[in-house]
Amino acid sequence: MNIQPSSAPGESDALTARVRSTWTSGDFGRIARSYECGAAEFIARLELEPGDEVLDVACGTGNLALPAARAGATVTGVDIAPNLITQAKARAAEEQQSILFEVGDAEALDYANDEFDVAVSMFGAMFAARPDRAAAELLRVVRPAGRIAMANWTPMGFVGEMLKRMQHYAPAPAGVLSPLQWGTDYAVHERLGPGARSIETRQRLIAFEFPFDPAAVVNEFITWYGPMLRAYASLDFAGRNALRRDLETLWSENNRASDGTTYVESEYLEVIVTVR
Repeated sequence: MNIQPSSAPGESDALTARVRSTWTSGDFGRIARSYECGAAEFIARLELEPGDEVLDVACGTGNLALPAARAGATVTGVDIAPNLITQAKARAAEEQQSILFEVGDAEALDYANDEFDVAVSMFGAMFAARPDRAAAELLRVVRPAGRIAMANWTPMGFVGEMLKRMQHYAPAPAGVLSPLQWGTDYAVHERLGPGARSIETRQRLIAFEFPFDPAAVVNEFITWYGPMLRAYASLDFAGRNALRRDLETLWSENNRASDGTTYVESEYLEVIVTVR
């Protein structure tokens, strides 16, 4: 199922470097902690069996890998950002979980064909610069009758709206596809359908929980969330102020907490693929 990149090597390297630079910026671990509970629930629904061989693609700091290991699976996590792999290793060591975490690219996974029973990715592989290649790699490394499970932000959900507002002020380079396409049934079926026996999708909600108010949450994203940090840094003074105000309004209007903290739910598309 592996598909070779259609772009020239120089272009391919530039796109990969851009993705790596984005996710090594800031400290995504500070953001990922805010939805750990939802990540654990995502893994629980998969009902993994002890000994299942699981690959967490674009694993970040281990939000999926850790609960998968707790369920008894044999887990490998791969991410393009070395700093996030360092954090994931530290979390696994703290929990005394034996997980292999490696630096790698979702578009060129360094694993054999049919090596895993399950491949998972939560808000990770959807950000690969070339989605068709990432999809082909997911299909390639999973055994026939195995599963691919993805959680992808939808265009109409809260995070989808936040990313669209960010892109309004700091548009992506020409030719770079929106990662939010992964949150639509059409894109999922187009990209994974050729290698799928079945595809099931469902809209779900996941909660962001922060112990401070929405204005502080926005500052957290601007400071630590790679895509937002880079977009904000690219703007002039007026643009930065406008983006910050826009985001503060969005978070405040969607905040369900009334005690000075922040609790916001965002829709994502849960994708379960059985590989052909």
